[in-house]
Amino acid sequence: MPVTVHVPTPLRKLTGNQADVQIEAGSVSELVDSLEASHAGIKEKLVDEEGEIRRYVNIYVNEEDIRFLDGKETILADGDSVSIVPAIAGGLRTGV
Repeated sequence: MPVTVHVPTPLRKLTGNQADVQIEAGSVSELVDSLEASHAGIKEKLVDEEGEIRRYVNIYVNEEDIRFLDGKETILADGDSVSIVPAIAGGLRTGV
């Protein structure tokens, strides 16, 4: 079942500069493996050594954070939209 994966700019060098890729996967975990099969090197950017989604990587399925669904075991359906969003830190300190 193909889903559309929206790839953030920092990872596009691994997808041939494609912002969106079509991937066959039944779960987020399968999606990560399928992404790696098609775009070598991307998996290490998304998961840690234990295979868990990295803390600074947010993944959304149809605009729902997988942390509030079933995590990496979240089921995907044909036509779903998956967004990979790296966490952003920083900002302006005030009151200093």
